[in-house]
Amino acid sequence: MSAASKGATPYYYIPEPSRHPVMMSFGLFFVILGAGQWINSHTWGAYALAFGLMWVAFTMRQWFGEAAAESERGLYSDRIDVSFRWSMAWFIFSEVMFFAAFFGALYWARAQSVPSLGSLENALLWPDFKALWPSSSPGATASPAGIVEPFQVVGPWPIPTINTALLLTSGVTLTIAHHALIAGQRAKTIAWMWVTVLLGIVFLGFQGYEYAHAYNDLNLKLSSGIYGSTFFMLTGFHGFHVFVGMLMLLFITIRLMKGHFTPTRHFGFEGAAWYWHFVDVVWLGLYLVVYWI
Repeated sequence: MSAASKGATPYYYIPEPSRHPVMMSFGLFFVILGAGQWINSHTWGAYALAFGLMWVAFTMRQWFGEAAAESERGLYSDRIDVSFRWSMAWFIFSEVMFFAAFFGALYWARAQSVPSLGSLENALLWPDFKALWPSSSPGATASPAGIVEPFQVVGPWPIPTINTALLLTSGVTLTIAHHALIAGQRAKTIAWMWVTVLLGIVFLGFQGYEYAHAYNDLNLKLSSGIYGSTFFMLTGFHGFHVFVGMLMLLFITIRLMKGHFTPTRHFGFEGAAWYWHFVDVVWLGLYLVVYWI
């Protein structure tokens, strides 16, 4: 039995001073520097970004590995468990606010900005403007000068609908794995976790195909007016969150295979599950607002 399952530590464990926060800051500095320079057409920015990402991944591997080892040694009491739960809850809340900003930008563009630009008050400034959504062609966008190339929008069928089914199914398989873990059925838990991870990978594959189709066949790009920018910011950041969530579930599955977690103490599993269900809910809102409405 895992040492963490005993839950006998009576105090609030405080780790020794660590190098990891400084190392993480160093890596994130190169991530931001490289991304900014790459966007501004400096080729060395791509190498700086790659270096920063590798440094961050290396640091996270060490940091999280130490945290998992501390948990397995029984150093985390119930007080630590409560602290972890509150921390994960606030983290997810911050992510809710993050996506709320982009959903809010989409709402404001559709319900406020575009109608306002098409009002009589702006008729003298924009005589050729047509307040239509989506902004799919010059003259029907906030760019009467024609600087936005014509494009087609992405409909809900088939890829977005298939991806919706994949994420909803992954939520079910993850819940089955959780109940199996509570019941002490480790082999069943691992099997369903691998199914969940696979569904996440397939989702990302379909989204990559959708992006290639949008760029090459529909001429829909990040520069395609307010529609293009909001579409790629919402779907792109959600795809990134799916990737992060898939990695979390993958590492939890590996820990399960190593014998970590017990039916009564497994917040590492629960925290990853919370995050994955949050990603599912965001996608449902995105699927309705971006692809259907």
